[in-house]
Amino acid sequence: MNNKIDTVFFDVGATLRYVVEDPEFAAAAEAELMRLVGTTEPHDEFFAKLEKNWKAYRKLAKTELLDVSEMELWLYYLLPDYPAEVIGPNAARLTRLWRDHDGRRVVHEGTLETLRELKARGYKLGIIANTVTETEIPDWMCRDGVADCFKTVILSSKVRLRKPDPTIYKLAARCIGSDPETCAYVGDNPVRDVEGAVNAGFGAMVLFEDAGTADREGKAPTVQPDYRIRSIPELLDLFPARG
Repeated sequence: MNNKIDTVFFDVGATLRYVVEDPEFAAAAEAELMRLVGTTEPHDEFFAKLEKNWKAYRKLAKTELLDVSEMELWLYYLLPDYPAEVIGPNAARLTRLWRDHDGRRVVHEGTLETLRELKARGYKLGIIANTVTETEIPDWMCRDGVADCFKTVILSSKVRLRKPDPTIYKLAARCIGSDPETCAYVGDNPVRDVEGAVNAGFGAMVLFEDAGTADREGKAPTVQPDYRIRSIPELLDLFPARG
């Protein structure tokens, strides 16, 4: 590993956490989402519309490399035909419920211990994540007791920029107070995560290959990572204690 690395940024979805299918959990989230917006549409029709609108938004966001706030997401893209006075104030809660309808999110084995050890070894840690929620990741950090591990959390829904735009990586480095060449990035996507980190001039890119989502972009990588791992604790082999 480049001995100049003093900062490690992480992706979250599929890298630090993954989705576990839980029909009962998902059904409860869907029921609460429908109740909150006061819909009279049948369940299947309502969620078919939501899914269609979601896919359209995702396509636009990936093309433009821009994300919107939770309120904009629901008012203008997901439920533009519902009353703004109902949707706007509930946008944050709706986003959490929409994500919960996929299932429960749990951390990969050894993740929490690895984060704490990297902090103890003297590394500055941060997050750079494409996400529509503005609160879920901070809430998870507090719930699992690792909030103090991260000095900077950059979410696309807050800063609008999306990976692989190198600007979001450079912004994160600037916020944490590190030069890009002293930063490493750990992510699971062989296209988005790798290209963004490399084009931003990060000193190292580590690809987590065991996340089960390696080919979801449907495009071939244009650049290669510096290192590949199959579990998060392997990072401890790459990042020794700093002096």
